[in-house]
Amino acid sequence: MALRATVKSLAGGVGREQCIRMLSVSSAKQASWWTDVEMGPPDAILGVTEAFKKDSNPNKINLGVGAYRDDNGKPFVLASVRKAEELIASQKLDKEYLGIGGLADFTKASAKLALGADSEVLKSGRSITVQGISGTGSLRIGANFLQKFFPGNKVIYLPSPSWGNHTPIFKHAGVDVKAYRYYDKNTCGFDEAGALEDIANIPKKSIIMLHACAHNPTGVDPKPDQWKALSKVIKERELFPFFDMAYQGFASGDTDRDAGALRQFIQDGHNVCLSQSFAKNMGLYGERVGAFSLICQDADEAKRCESQLKIIIRPMYSNPPVNGARIASTIMNTPDLNTVWLDELKVMSGRIITMREQLVANLQKEGSTRNWQHITDQIGMFCFTGIGPDQVAKMTKDFSVYLTKDGRISVAGISSKNNAYLAHAMHEVTK
Repeated sequence: MALRATVKSLAGGVGREQCIRMLSVSSAKQASWWTDVEMGPPDAILGVTEAFKKDSNPNKINLGVGAYRDDNGKPFVLASVRKAEELIASQKLDKEYLGIGGLADFTKASAKLALGADSEVLKSGRSITVQGISGTGSLRIGANFLQKFFPGNKVIYLPSPSWGNHTPIFKHAGVDVKAYRYYDKNTCGFDEAGALEDIANIPKKSIIMLHACAHNPTGVDPKPDQWKALSKVIKERELFPFFDMAYQGFASGDTDRDAGALRQFIQDGHNVCLSQSFAKNMGLYGERVGAFSLICQDADEAKRCESQLKIIIRPMYSNPPVNGARIASTIMNTPDLNTVWLDELKVMSGRIITMREQLVANLQKEGSTRNWQHITDQIGMFCFTGIGPDQVAKMTKDFSVYLTKDGRISVAGISSKNNAYLAHAMHEVTK
């Protein structure tokens, strides 16, 4: 009836057919292209942070954010970074585009840091390293390359659990994602038997993801002899190892030690690929500094792969940002600054280790009879506490301690000022 009335009203000045066309155009203009787009689920980590911000409790603690904080809970800019920035500023460099593969001084230094100065791979020229947009972008470069060129099964097996972004990165690139056992909930440690059994049953010529050090989100790393066992079965199954190294130097304070698993695999004859991030170990979170490396059979193969990596990168983001790469390159290639940086890695990793030790000691002071040894056995920024979802909810409700539902905490959010309070909250919900 309303449409008829409108048509009748308009028909006085225009023809009936023209009137209907005018109404159709008006209706089309009002319709949206995106009516069927559903609201996406909120990010779990960001949700924790938002809830924390709204809490008025002066004792509140945010253990969700994966970024280093000093003992006052403040963001920490490394002295080596500040000095590198000063040095770069004094040179009055231009802001021209980098090449598709990134800053050459940076990519060479990144490969040297990961593989070691005396690496046979580097001496033979059988590897290629390109700059990526931090760890995430470097993983995506690798995922796209594997999707297009990997001759085996285009399936990657992730440890269970793994970093939450691993799955969408590979799925969006067209690589299927499956899992192998890794974390033992009963011990809050590495499930060696489960991992070896599952890996031994992965179809040959598939891809396997390995966290080089400071496993995210559990903080559980295999011991050296366990890495050797993993290398052996992975080689027997003819699997292609993809190492993700986001915490080199940040885990133990020793860059060589943290690269031990990667170097062990190469020594064992694996040709691997590697993603690196300089967000954590240099505090360059917002600069988005990373690298992707591919170890090849020989120098000729490396050149061919490099050409295809550039073809993948070009339509993705054309070329990487220059500022962060200059900072990281300056630190790694300037001996005095590199020494300062290596010392700062010891300070940052040392604070994390100390917070773990104090937390266990404070839990014991609270009278807890649970075995909390896994807190000090685990390494790096994150810790899987073994606390369940109901206990997490109680910690948040009663004590304003914010963490993800799986019981993961960012140890960087613990300080000497809130350590005892956190221990009290953990004891109260687990006793």
